[in-house]
Amino acid sequence: MLHHISIRTADIHRSISFYECLGFTISERFTTGYTLACWLEGLGGRIELIQIPEPKPAPDAFGDEHYVGYYHLSFDLTDQTPNLTTWLGNFTATLQTAAQPAPTVLLTPSQQIIGANVYEVMFIADPDSLPLELIHRGKST
Repeated sequence: MLHHISIRTADIHRSISFYECLGFTISERFTTGYTLACWLEGLGGRIELIQIPEPKPAPDAFGDEHYVGYYHLSFDLTDQTPNLTTWLGNFTATLQTAAQPAPTVLLTPSQQIIGANVYEVMFIADPDSLPLELIHRGKST
């Protein structure tokens, strides 16, 4: 069983606000020796945010077609929204209410067939430019 996925962030408070708008809630706050950290739960999983005191920009995992390694988190929003365009509008409004900037859209909603399933797929970036995939399950082919 997967316990959590850890994300290093330049500004933990900005990232907490973003992920709360995405549907996560803080379950634990703690320190990891020298820095702030927390666990957030939501969308069927748990993420850990760790603030990095002297952050450096991460490689562009989404834009660099030669990048090898960790790529993205993926969240199934089928039970939360009728489609990803509607979800994006609602999410953008939620971010505005939380005084957060509009999300950076890396890939607008598009249809993708994977096996016998049809998905609507889009990518956005979190505050540290980490790609997040959002999917909505459609009808089987």
